[in-house]
Amino acid sequence: MHRFTLVIIVFIAAALGQGSSQTAPSRRPFTFEDMMALKRISSPAISPDDRWVLFAAVDVDLKANKRTSHLWVVPLAGGESRQLTSDPAGETGGRWSPDGKKLLFVSPRGGSSQVWTADFDAAAGTTVGEAKKVTKISTEADGAMWFPDGKRILFVSEVYPDCGTDACNKAKDEERANSKVKAMVFTRLFYRHWNHYTNFKRSHLFVVSADGGDARDITPGDHDVPPFSLGGQDNYAISPDGTEVAFTSNHDPVEAISTNNDIFAFSTDSDPLFAEPRKLSTSRGSDSTPVYSPDGKFLAWRMQERGGYESDRFRLVVYDREKKNIINISEHWDHWVENIVWAPDSRYIYLTSEDQGEIPIYSIRVDRKVLLNLQQGNLPILVSHSHPVSQLTRGANDDLSVTPDGQALLFTRMSVRAPNEVYKFVLDTKETVQLTHLNDSVLSQVAMQPVESFWFTGADGVKAQGFLVKPPNFDAQKKYPVKFLIHGGPQGQWGDEWTYRWNAELFASDGYVVVMINPRGSTGYGQKFIDDINGDWGGKPYVDLMNGLDYAEKTYPFIDKNRECALGASYGGYMINWILGHTNRFKCLVSHDGMFNSESAYGSTEELWFNEWEFKGVPWSNRELYRKWSPHNFAEQFKTPTLVVHGQLDYRLDASEGFQLFTTLQRLKVPSKMLYFPDEGHWVLKPQNSQTWYRTVNGWVDEWVKK
Repeated sequence: MHRFTLVIIVFIAAALGQGSSQTAPSRRPFTFEDMMALKRISSPAISPDDRWVLFAAVDVDLKANKRTSHLWVVPLAGGESRQLTSDPAGETGGRWSPDGKKLLFVSPRGGSSQVWTADFDAAAGTTVGEAKKVTKISTEADGAMWFPDGKRILFVSEVYPDCGTDACNKAKDEERANSKVKAMVFTRLFYRHWNHYTNFKRSHLFVVSADGGDARDITPGDHDVPPFSLGGQDNYAISPDGTEVAFTSNHDPVEAISTNNDIFAFSTDSDPLFAEPRKLSTSRGSDSTPVYSPDGKFLAWRMQERGGYESDRFRLVVYDREKKNIINISEHWDHWVENIVWAPDSRYIYLTSEDQGEIPIYSIRVDRKVLLNLQQGNLPILVSHSHPVSQLTRGANDDLSVTPDGQALLFTRMSVRAPNEVYKFVLDTKETVQLTHLNDSVLSQVAMQPVESFWFTGADGVKAQGFLVKPPNFDAQKKYPVKFLIHGGPQGQWGDEWTYRWNAELFASDGYVVVMINPRGSTGYGQKFIDDINGDWGGKPYVDLMNGLDYAEKTYPFIDKNRECALGASYGGYMINWILGHTNRFKCLVSHDGMFNSESAYGSTEELWFNEWEFKGVPWSNRELYRKWSPHNFAEQFKTPTLVVHGQLDYRLDASEGFQLFTTLQRLKVPSKMLYFPDEGHWVLKPQNSQTWYRTVNGWVDEWVKK
């Protein structure tokens, strides 16, 4: 139900069309085994000398049921990629030292996740000698980064807030592990979150010498630093001169109802060392991902204005460290700001932002003259010609960074037909160059179709967008059954993006047309389009979805409207449950981790701010709205054969929601089946569980659509 659960997107790679798009017969349909053979690339980092790009690539061993990440490098000028690390335990979080002569990474080698460093030969592009373990903390380490002087390393570890030493943390962990009593006593909310119960710990920032030794907790107290995140940029940063650390933390008394993350900063050269932090942000919503300008004069971050609403617009703000004021850069730009990175001269910020099924890269001019005018109100922000937002390149882009010489941007890019590879965008020539090709050998063997985009009229006459993927070896003279996918969030989007959990090409590969609609609540179409779903879960979004499918049926003659199955997860699962009680147009349905009873879901979820915002209050004071949009109230109309999928460790939508739905279907004698994962949360992540998921889901659709 969280917008980040949706990383299941598809996009616009071709114009609207109905003609035949034949695939070379030598290529075979894409399979699950092909998908598992692909390397999962992320986190590219440029060496200080502009010669090398360090990145992570995950290998999946389906037989061993595990995923392992290793570090690779590729020349920034282009050339062959090579693997740097190969320990069976794997390595993540690779970062260059400030002088480029070393790299650090996190590895669980030896049975405990710790920070390691290795020497790097820039001429040969290889590591030298044996890696050295830097940390030895019993609570393990993650998220490491270098201080600018290269002498210290900042990292994250989860510790007991009342422990001041590692010996205390170790003793408490051993006591809990050895106790025969596993009972837990809760005294506040957030006693469980996403897929785990609390261990009564907090994430804290630590500093350790790059040569090793004891680590020091620099953010003690009963707060998470940084707070829980589903991915994205770091929520902490070090100033260019190493004298200050900025971080994100939520200090509200009831975190389960608060989205009020704030930006804090403290001096690293004060007396005592790492003194009490200062709160810099002022909004009631979430402030996150602090990033210092290279000249050290400014600190940028993403800011939401409305408290309690996790899907408010993410604005770009800049904090003047000398004048101690906050400048809202993107107030009049109706886009969500995602990745942000400063140009080396501190005059521009580059960023990514979702837009109509894509995630383009933009630049924003933020030199001191512009910022001064903004502060004085002399410029309409991001409207004046003297302060433009420029779109640099489209596509589905992420992991944005800039080369030290400022001449190029580095990022990962994916599409519906290919997972992430590393790309370079040259700013002067506007040329985009693909640097890595780790998945070419697998993709060259399989047949895939591009995404096609279409627009239609949704609820209240609002224009909405949909997408379509044809099966391999498509024949325009034939009729094809349809898999109708509904995204989660609900604040997310379908677009030109690869996913391993809801892969459109894999759904299409066995002879289906895949149709996807971005209804009200979807991102990439302005904040009002997002807000239109608030308090209206089964209203305008449902009309948008049905209108979009109606349009596709009328526009594409190869669609067989009598053989359609609808599938959805998270909010998409909710919508499947809503569809179940409101139309019989589908031959079958698949409901994954969906809300069935909105009142019981409130009592068993953990991020309460979500339900309280979307249903405008709590069930005991606003029961009417909770019941109005609760699918269980329409059970008497349930007729469509339905597959129910749920994971026991899903604490966003508790497994009881799936059990209630399945029990209701069985008592109503509606054909139904339940796929239950005792070891999965909101997402199915283990390779063999994923294989079972695809087999069961596709088998269910075939049973009711192809028979």
